[in-house]
Amino acid sequence: MWDECNNNWHYFGMHGFWWLFWVIVLIVIFLVLKPYLINKKGKDSSLNILRRKYAAGDISKEEFEERKRALEE
Repeated sequence: MWDECNNNWHYFGMHGFWWLFWVIVLIVIFLVLKPYLINKKGKDSSLNILRRKYAAGDISKEEFEERKRALEE
């Protein structure tokens, strides 16, 4: 009787361990990729603003190229 109970608890313990393992793996992946995704998004929106200013004629071609190079670094 007690052997069956112990086997079931062992099974649930390992099952829970693997759920916890994969949750931790996903959290780590998210935390590693989050700064990269935020920085890339910020650069794209800065570049889009720069393109709009150039298209509107607010900045010259030379200024556009200089600022674009600075953003791509």
